[in-house]
Amino acid sequence: MKLNIHSIESFGTVDGPGVRFVIFTQGCPLRCAFCHNPDTWHAKDGKLVEIDELITQIKDLAPYLKNGGVTVSGGEPLLHSKSLIELFTKLKALNIDTCIDTSGCIRLTDNVKQLLTLTDLVLLDIKMLNQTAHRTLTGKSNIHILDFASYLESIKKSYWIRRVLLPGINDGVEELKNLKAFIKSTRYMEKLEVLPYHNYGMKKWEALGIPYTLKDLEPPTEAYTKSIYDYLTTPE
Repeated sequence: MKLNIHSIESFGTVDGPGVRFVIFTQGCPLRCAFCHNPDTWHAKDGKLVEIDELITQIKDLAPYLKNGGVTVSGGEPLLHSKSLIELFTKLKALNIDTCIDTSGCIRLTDNVKQLLTLTDLVLLDIKMLNQTAHRTLTGKSNIHILDFASYLESIKKSYWIRRVLLPGINDGVEELKNLKAFIKSTRYMEKLEVLPYHNYGMKKWEALGIPYTLKDLEPPTEAYTKSIYDYLTTPE
């Protein structure tokens, strides 16, 4: 079986705990205005790689993946759940930690559910809770994302929530209040990451001929980012 990938990072340190072998899959149904990898959107632009080829690469690097493992990101990795079932089955046989970085934006198919049984940790990107604003920001509803979060809770799956902080867009009083309440309601969320927006991907948008609507958006300061994290994680 093959997996449609965009790229590989051999020693990732920001996509889950420890040092990780990170596979970026190709194809994504969302069109986030702040996406820094718009070149992952279309499945036809990817490269098909044999699962066994990936396993060989991972086995060679396994001694260096200290306190880490393998993370599959995207694009949207859940689009490739059938291929990832084979990959993760082989990784578990090698006792290698598995992680998925996802927006949870697709339907909960049987393949997705099976894949989650082989997944040690989920990194769940929640762009916005407000339905209308989420559609404006990403081009899609967040209904499947919220359903996915509920499912993770129902199966007692360990997960982190990730929020890219977009000043003036997803840091309004009501949005943050609702996100704090959402976080408080969880039982199996282990960690919150508030990630400051950056415009590093703007040149990719320009190269692809896609208008970048956030070109005037200033990245948040470290202090402001920390203040949002503190608000979301401090009990009232």
